[in-house]
Amino acid sequence: MPKATNDAQLLIQSLRKAYAATPTNLKIIDLYVVFAVATALIQVVYMGIVGSFPFNSFLSGVLSCVGTAVLAVCLRIQVNKENKEFKDLPPERAFADFVLCNLVLHLVIMNFLG
Repeated sequence: MPKATNDAQLLIQSLRKAYAATPTNLKIIDLYVVFAVATALIQVVYMGIVGSFPFNSFLSGVLSCVGTAVLAVCLRIQVNKENKEFKDLPPERAFADFVLCNLVLHLVIMNFLG
């Protein structure tokens, strides 16, 4: 058992070192993704406690959070300098795509609300 604990500690230390080398703009996007997923989880817990009378409102809220998180992950992939697939894409264009897709997503969500 001590070997497994030592391996886990080494893994956590190596992940911390790797994340410390991550650029600040990617850390901000990571924080945004965590916030969106946490908001979706809070809504699911709230629905479990209180109930889901307006079910389409619950679905709209959760799908909005999850969709925003997915779009943020796509933005992170496009902005990452180490990703060779999007090396010719300027970060401004990636952010503009993110904003436009978020606008479309939330227009669909508002339409689903009724």
